[in-house]
Amino acid sequence: MPEGLTLDAPRPEDGAALWRITRDSRTLDLNSSYSYLLWCRDFAGTSVVARGADGEPVGFITGYVRPRQPRTLLVWQVAVDEAARGRGLAAAMLDGLAARVAREAGIDGIETTVTPDNTPSNRLFTSFAARHGAPVEKEVLFDAGDFPESGHEPEVLYRIGPVASLSGLGPLTTR
Repeated sequence: MPEGLTLDAPRPEDGAALWRITRDSRTLDLNSSYSYLLWCRDFAGTSVVARGADGEPVGFITGYVRPRQPRTLLVWQVAVDEAARGRGLAAAMLDGLAARVAREAGIDGIETTVTPDNTPSNRLFTSFAARHGAPVEKEVLFDAGDFPESGHEPEVLYRIGPVASLSGLGPLTTR
């Protein structure tokens, strides 16, 4: 975990900061501000925020356990504020979140979608699988033509797992 930062579960009052971090990334699809408030309320158990020394979010991962695949955590968005990048925070958040959800919900796999041009996310999930000796399967889940707006890249589905080491990755909160 990068020095001076802690991992925590999101709270509804974090929703505005998550929306801002997403907007400022200029890479992620920006959802409505309302959706981030709801996410922090309804999916806090499968999401994580990284907090700076002042307690404000500087990064987050949103996710949920797939209803028809209850041993799989779907990672929705990963974002790190520009000032906190380059310190391994995304990997620390992913490890901490995966460990907690493995202990609490019994997951042993992760899924996510990444566009081909999102090099940081492609590296994050590939390196997660390598660190944990887990197989990775990739396939296009949604092609560019599936999206209503033009210019959207395809979304490549990563299936990582089973990951036997998830429950041994450490606690969610490091305060």
